[in-house]
Amino acid sequence: MKPVTLVSEYQPPMRDGVTASKVYLPKLENLPTNLFSYLCNHFPHISTNEWQQRFEDQLILDMHGQVLTIDHPYLANTHLYYYRFLTHEIYVPFQESILFENEDFIAVDKPHFLTISPSGQYIQETLLVRLKKTTNNPDLTPIHRLDRETAGIVLFSKCPQTRGLYQQMFAQRQVNKTYQAIAKFDSELSFPRSVDLRMEKGEPFYTMKVVDGKSNSYTEIDLIEHNQIWAKYLLKPSTGKQHQLRVHLNWLNIPIKNDPFYPRVQHKDAADFSQPLQLLAKKIQFLDPIRQVEYCFCSTYELTL
Repeated sequence: MKPVTLVSEYQPPMRDGVTASKVYLPKLENLPTNLFSYLCNHFPHISTNEWQQRFEDQLILDMHGQVLTIDHPYLANTHLYYYRFLTHEIYVPFQESILFENEDFIAVDKPHFLTISPSGQYIQETLLVRLKKTTNNPDLTPIHRLDRETAGIVLFSKCPQTRGLYQQMFAQRQVNKTYQAIAKFDSELSFPRSVDLRMEKGEPFYTMKVVDGKSNSYTEIDLIEHNQIWAKYLLKPSTGKQHQLRVHLNWLNIPIKNDPFYPRVQHKDAADFSQPLQLLAKKIQFLDPIRQVEYCFCSTYELTL
């Protein structure tokens, strides 16, 4: 009996730090005219001109890595790969720095205004793509996330085989995270104090709001220093809800300086880098699940009154 040879699936290479997206082509009752028409209908948020440009730039491949043309037929029960691109992208004039690296992860000091992963109007100007280009590692994946507006420490997995151990570490709240923020000073508030609230999606959809019900977000807050208007706060969240620290301080009526969402949404020019949100992921500390060694990483950024 001949041994069975397993053929590994084709994995397209990175292009300029961008890994290819994968799309499955299902069996349909009414077959599309061709692949191009299916993609235009299936992804209505992507313009017809953009799909046409991707075909012309040879950014669409079949499951074996062959370049597909714009008139290629629709082949059900197969899949294809495509690379994302933007015709225009705003350059973010701040540089990240790698603070530590081993076989499994890297610790990175992220600047303000840099989105973690490709989305919307950012692809090249994201921390993930920048790091993939720097390290030439297509397997890089963020283990946790920071808002675009927030600076500080972020961990990235280098190895798919051990990624789950580090993600589980965050999910099980085995990571001590320390933030700093500049926000309004209120002499009537006493510190240290804790904030324990229930948060849910707000309006607009990219914001959060406080609602009645069982708590799902907890933060310990202390006062570091202050003047008559502003104060520097130490924040220790034990949960990781979206915008948690921003919402908690706003709930205390001391919103973070330069916050474009709280207490009200203020739409700013994406190319305006003059007023960074004064929130910093200052320190991350944890017991490495593989080496059983205690790691502590501190951001080199400083917030000042």
